[in-house]
Amino acid sequence: MEYALLQAVFLPLLLSPLAYYIGRVKGPTYATWFTFGILLYCTILVINASLGGTYEEHYPWTDLFGEFGFLLDGLASPFAIMIYVLCTILALYSKPYMVHKFEEVYKQIHNIKEDESDGQSTALLESSGLKTYVNNQSGLYFAMFLVFSMGMLGTVLSTNLIEFYIFFEVMLIPSFFLIAWYGDGPKRRIALMFFFWTHVGAVILLLGFLSIGLTIGSFDFADIDETGIPSDVVIIAAVAIIIGLGVKLAAFGFHIWLPWAHGAAPTPISALLSPAMIGIGAYGLFRLIVELLPQAYADLSIWLNFWGIATMFYGGAMALMQDDIKRVFAYSSVSQMGYVLFGIGSLSAYGLAGAELMYVTHALGKGLLFMTAGILIVQVGTRQLSKLGGLASKLPITAVCAVIGALTIMGVPPTSGFMGEWMLFYGAFETAVEEGNDWRMLAFALGLISTVLTMSYILWMLKRVFFGKIPENLTHVKDGSWYMLAPMMVLAGFTIVLGIYPDIFLQKIMPYMNGLGL
Repeated sequence: MEYALLQAVFLPLLLSPLAYYIGRVKGPTYATWFTFGILLYCTILVINASLGGTYEEHYPWTDLFGEFGFLLDGLASPFAIMIYVLCTILALYSKPYMVHKFEEVYKQIHNIKEDESDGQSTALLESSGLKTYVNNQSGLYFAMFLVFSMGMLGTVLSTNLIEFYIFFEVMLIPSFFLIAWYGDGPKRRIALMFFFWTHVGAVILLLGFLSIGLTIGSFDFADIDETGIPSDVVIIAAVAIIIGLGVKLAAFGFHIWLPWAHGAAPTPISALLSPAMIGIGAYGLFRLIVELLPQAYADLSIWLNFWGIATMFYGGAMALMQDDIKRVFAYSSVSQMGYVLFGIGSLSAYGLAGAELMYVTHALGKGLLFMTAGILIVQVGTRQLSKLGGLASKLPITAVCAVIGALTIMGVPPTSGFMGEWMLFYGAFETAVEEGNDWRMLAFALGLISTVLTMSYILWMLKRVFFGKIPENLTHVKDGSWYMLAPMMVLAGFTIVLGIYPDIFLQKIMPYMNGLGL
């Protein structure tokens, strides 16, 4: 289809004002299905374009920056597909969660308590403008949701350094407002911290881009040749890019913003920030370092290996110490990005392929787990693990989906996590043996040990939420709306299908990785 990627990127942006209008006039149900329809159409465009192999679109832009284009190849396809699949199903999931949140906020604003037993509370809420408030907030939420989706997809399809930077910054703006307006706790302070960290990282990234583009005389990926850049400039640029993307990736040392932002964000947005957005930092490392600066990558890969190890251990250890389920999953995301960073540093086609498959795995597994947290918040009314227990009998569908998500994160067959971890560690071991490098062998051993931490915090979380004795005050709890359950069932099914038949993505990923000549 002509202009397929142009439509997929810009339709959500162009139609976001209409989503706002529909939400205000018609209410959250109409806004939900409108947003879902747009994203479903755009997802189909991306999947269809990826079926025919490498697909490119190029458009005239400006002589100052070069060409504006979109590229869907073996690297970009899994990232692009998972981003829009998640965005599409989370549009549906958002409806009951966000309506519940808007109602809670409205009650707090107007000091309305739900202790009337005769239905007066409902009448009071209706008469005091709840419906108007929910409609207005729904319209604004779904408009921001569409812009956020567009920014993420545009980043992974970019063919130009400045274009990449623009989309990289665009996805920051709506995510900042979604946290600041609809988050929990000291949401504005947390949103500012999130904005500061990620924007500073983006500025450092831009400095790396400028040092390359101004030296080469072009910002287009196709024109960048590492051999034409002085070696001192290459190293400086590579380090700047790695640091800038490391902030987005929430790698150890630059992770501070993530537990706060993901813990405060409304759960549908947490389920996009963690599985989709932070992984774009990994995509940037693949495209900008591994592909465009291969010699610098070879020189720095061992450092990426150990940076990944530190991130895996720190995230896993911190996840074990949390009582807030969303902070458990936030620190888990730090740890999982450590796996991805470890694979990128493997200097192996198998390790790199495993790292990309780990992004897909994390998107599926962590999406399921964050959506589980959302159901607990709506149906149970708490996110504290110490106040939960025995909920498998009360939330059977949620429990099954959560266990599948947990198995995915732990890398247990037949979920997609097994193949991702197997390839990741195989690639790291292969490089260690071929090079006879004791440091790489040590990194491989430490990586295997870190999987014990992953299993520990995941199993501990499952036990505290779904097993054991159920608290008396939770005996009335029941499963969530089908708006929330159906998307979870789709993700749970996808991770099992991908675990049984990983070639859905590997047939795209492996030719690309083998073509890097590692």
